[in-house]
Amino acid sequence: MHNSIIKSMKQKKPQKSQSYTPSEKEEFMCSKQIEYFKKVLTSWRNEIIQGSSSTIDHLKEESSNKPDSTDRATIESERSLELRTRDRERKLLSKINKALKKLEDGSYGYCEETMQPISIKRLVARPIATLSVEAQEMHEKSEKIYKEKEY
Repeated sequence: MHNSIIKSMKQKKPQKSQSYTPSEKEEFMCSKQIEYFKKVLTSWRNEIIQGSSSTIDHLKEESSNKPDSTDRATIESERSLELRTRDRERKLLSKINKALKKLEDGSYGYCEETMQPISIKRLVARPIATLSVEAQEMHEKSEKIYKEKEY
């Protein structure tokens, strides 16, 4: 179980298509780009769903009725870690599904704040991005200022 936790803790990047990589030189969100991002997001979603299934199997298989309290504590710690990891992946899955819906309705790749196109480089690196780099930086600065005012 420990190895599966370590594997799942590593943030998996979406698999990239070997034959095509979107380019800034192309028309923004042309059919090739839409298909590329759809494949990347769908593949990423499927990997997360498979990982969730393996977590359920691990939790069913491993018994916490170990006589040694140290063994029980280790198992509980590993379970807790794996469940936290799966919770993060559940949130990521929600973002992936949101991105797939945006692909369907034609709003994928556009900044939610400025309505300007998000750079292709950013979308390739983070296909679930909803803000341009500039808008994300402004958002993070305002969060930081807000948090500093609380103290």
